[in-house]
Amino acid sequence: MNLDNTDMQLLALIQHDDSISLDLMAQQVGLSKTPCWRRIQKLEKAGYVKRHVALLDADKLALGVSVFVQVKTNQHDANWAMKFAEAVTEFPEIVEFYRMAGDYDYLMRVLVKDIPAYDRFYKKLISATALTDVTSNFAMEQIKYTTELPLPLSKNK
Repeated sequence: MNLDNTDMQLLALIQHDDSISLDLMAQQVGLSKTPCWRRIQKLEKAGYVKRHVALLDADKLALGVSVFVQVKTNQHDANWAMKFAEAVTEFPEIVEFYRMAGDYDYLMRVLVKDIPAYDRFYKKLISATALTDVTSNFAMEQIKYTTELPLPLSKNK
């Protein structure tokens, strides 16, 4: 599917605020309501919109400690990697998980209430699988956070 500027504008509007009304969306991209709705449906069916979610306030939910956990392992076979990925999915505290290139094999972002909660998480993590090295970095301040992708929008409509 080739996306034009109107499609990109719709995606930008949706990812900024999914609760925006269809009327307002159509107005902002210069379409009437029905063609706008059809385009959105087409984008969703093509998989450009993965899902609709609400972003919650971690601080208000007592999950204000963000920890970046770097993991090294000396196990590099597919079976171990699959078991590790399965084990990680069982931890609700892990909100992001990546296999990396570089000095560390994996990177996780973990949200917890406080340091004792992280210690409990850490002990469960190291007992779940064999790890060579685990390094934890605690975020002092969140300066920027967004879920919005940097979409290429044309200046011309």
